[in-house]
Amino acid sequence: LTSDERKKNDIPVRRWSLRSSCSLPYGSFANSLASLAPDAEEKPAISPKRAYVTMFVLCYINLLNYMERYTIAGVLTDIQKFFDIKDSTAGLLQTVFICSFLLLAPLFGYLGDRYNRKYIMIGGLSVWLLTATASSFVNESQFWLLALLRGLVGTGEASYSTVAPTIISDLFTGGKRSIMICIFYIFIPVGSGLGYITGRGFASLTGDWHWALRITPIMGAVGLILMIVLCPNPPRGAAETHGEGVTEQSSYLEDVKYLLKNKSYVWSSLGVTALAFLTGALAFWLPNFLSRARVYQKLSDKPGDSSDSYIFGAVTVATGILGGALGTSLSRRFRDKVPNADPLICAVGMLGSVPCLFITIFVASASIPATYVFIFLGELLLSLNWAVLADILLYVVVPTRRATAEALQITVGHLLGDAGSPYLLGVISDAIYPGSPDRNFDSLKYSLLLCPVVGIVGGVFFVVTAVYIAEDRKAVQQLLKQPTVSSVSE
Repeated sequence: LTSDERKKNDIPVRRWSLRSSCSLPYGSFANSLASLAPDAEEKPAISPKRAYVTMFVLCYINLLNYMERYTIAGVLTDIQKFFDIKDSTAGLLQTVFICSFLLLAPLFGYLGDRYNRKYIMIGGLSVWLLTATASSFVNESQFWLLALLRGLVGTGEASYSTVAPTIISDLFTGGKRSIMICIFYIFIPVGSGLGYITGRGFASLTGDWHWALRITPIMGAVGLILMIVLCPNPPRGAAETHGEGVTEQSSYLEDVKYLLKNKSYVWSSLGVTALAFLTGALAFWLPNFLSRARVYQKLSDKPGDSSDSYIFGAVTVATGILGGALGTSLSRRFRDKVPNADPLICAVGMLGSVPCLFITIFVASASIPATYVFIFLGELLLSLNWAVLADILLYVVVPTRRATAEALQITVGHLLGDAGSPYLLGVISDAIYPGSPDRNFDSLKYSLLLCPVVGIVGGVFFVVTAVYIAEDRKAVQQLLKQPTVSSVSE
């Protein structure tokens, strides 16, 4: 196709540039070409040794990011007692954090495409360290300050989460890049689980929940020093262009219009939103729910049993690793045989988790060990999705529009998903038995019933995605086989 024909058909015109500063827009792990060209062997942008060192630093900080995010959930009961707040108010802590994260992630993605990414991450991490540390010194009358500081912590994390994966994309190529990005994202469930464990552990060890919020800033200071000393800022797009860059000729409005016409992208993004709603609500409230279940069964005198945070954290780590690996293995095995295998795997994960969640909610009043068994199964099925969803966005969107696709999916997924789900469940819990502290287990139990309902809806979204995905993927593959339009200058 000629340049005019490609523009008429709403396809961005690609061209090679001799300026290394020009680049392919990046968003998250969706920028890797590994799934479309797994056998490509290209010269890395920097030495392999330095690339692996950088990978270690980035994974370490990603681990701390998610530890910090879920430390609050590990000591939520203590925080509610300290401030004397209801479930709905407690849910605001996570909602404020996620809202600031989702609103600023697209901004940092935009900056990361145009300015020094290392400096952006250093600045964001510095904000995170300062605000996370400050949040650990609030007193009984300063809940508003804790909520504000949690929002600022989200600002710092947004700068890292949107930029760090693009560094990895420029350090490795082909199949190795896919492996490294997979490793990077495995630290999400690992960090989340360790957040419960370390938060509860330090609160129990010191007798003060404030210390739970201080451990990650201390470890983060080490990460910041390592980043300053060891991490490079490789040229954007160097992995695909041997040090050159890739540019495109389409406006932001044209990119959005293209994505809205892409049925696989739209439906899979709705599925991601349902998944975010579900996992965000469960991650925030389940430790607290299990603690209340122990009181209901008269196994404990009062909520706040530290063992629940430890066990739930361990389950989250294990299911995240096993589920991610299993989902990727199933995708690799069936994708070539069944063109729509990926969204079907996601649908099975979502729909399969629904009965596990129902049983978890109702068996908690009778048996804590049985509850953990079904929590494990439910989280394992949900964890099938994350690695597979990475590839779905990758191969149904053309390369020059993947950054926009990732930014929009992050915004919509968090805005309609885990930004509001903890607060919404808290509001429902308070409304079911208002003013009845002795019924707080039942009220939270019934509010959690919203989660399996959302799981069913999300499963349907992925089934619809399966109808369109083969056609959309084929269209992208055909586009990548077409010759680019050459240009020696801008």
